[in-house]
Amino acid sequence: MPFKIYSVKMTSKKTIFILALLFVTSFSFRALANAEEHNSTTTEVEEEHTANNEDAEHAEQEEEFNPGTMIIEHVIDAHDWHIMTIGHKHISIPLPIILYSEHSGFHVFMSSALAHGHSHNGFKLHDKGEYKGKIIEEKENGEIYKPYDFSITKNVLSLFVSISLLLWIFLSISKKYKNNPNIAPKGMQSLLEPLIIFIRDDVAKASIGEKKYMKYLPFLLTIFFFIFINNLLGLIPIFPGGANLTGNIAVTMVLALFTFAITTFSGNKNYWVHMVNTPGVPWWLKFPIPLMPIVEIMGVFIKPFVLMVRLFANITAGHIVGLGFISLIFIFGEINMGLGYGVSIVSIAFKVFLMVLELLVAFIQAYVFTLLSALYFGMATEESH
Repeated sequence: MPFKIYSVKMTSKKTIFILALLFVTSFSFRALANAEEHNSTTTEVEEEHTANNEDAEHAEQEEEFNPGTMIIEHVIDAHDWHIMTIGHKHISIPLPIILYSEHSGFHVFMSSALAHGHSHNGFKLHDKGEYKGKIIEEKENGEIYKPYDFSITKNVLSLFVSISLLLWIFLSISKKYKNNPNIAPKGMQSLLEPLIIFIRDDVAKASIGEKKYMKYLPFLLTIFFFIFINNLLGLIPIFPGGANLTGNIAVTMVLALFTFAITTFSGNKNYWVHMVNTPGVPWWLKFPIPLMPIVEIMGVFIKPFVLMVRLFANITAGHIVGLGFISLIFIFGEINMGLGYGVSIVSIAFKVFLMVLELLVAFIQAYVFTLLSALYFGMATEESH
């Protein structure tokens, strides 16, 4: 009989609940981060208003290529989705701006209203100083305030796209298994079934055990495919790809916090006793100065922190290195056009090789995050021998 996806015990409701929880929590942490910045109000009048003539002259000059600026703009989040640049014309998809100001209430408009340094109802996208890339509210007297920002940014829209894609794939597969349980899988079923069996047998069962793995399998499958799909979407240079969602530390923090919460609440008596009184450790490491208990307790918080940083750093580093190869074309092209053409062959070759390597990294990072989460669950639920 063909394999039924974890006996169809991970129902559609569980899938929708976990994905919705991931989305809501990620969005909440982003809003919280913006809210914390809200308190950093400055009352200084910016000196840039006295340099209009210099700015006008500078705008007329052709800007030199800055690889650092280009890389950062592609890696960080944005209030619009940049598609391409033709000459000096930027083609982007505007996204909704949702702001709350303590002075003027709620404001909803499209990000195109803030393009090219324009302001809208006193709001503008700052491009200098500590507020660079942030939306600020500027009063007539020059005072600057940071509103609460609940906008649908590039990463938020990418989160919508990936969750919709995951729901469409797995709800359709689940429906086929329920309606035709005795028919051999084909199409998308046959493509994803080996991955599902791999996570079930080599990750969940091996790390948690035969008796308890089913309880955690829905979460493990969700985070694996969520990270894997978003890693792949980040490698696609055209819309709706190109967003650095899994390279956003707020998203990886939410995933790590889910693992931390499940591990903490799943911990049995044996888990907590071993943490305080680790067996096989000399007594002088536990009493009178509790060195090992302190190390073990610190490990409870260090483990999710490492999960968060590892995924964030590896995905972001891959994007930065790839963009660095592309930057070499323009850097050498400014020196000599012929040299730029020559370097472009080498840069593109390295970029293609890196893209192939990133396909492997996309799977490895999803696998490592899922495996470590399963190991933590197994450690928390292990019974005393």
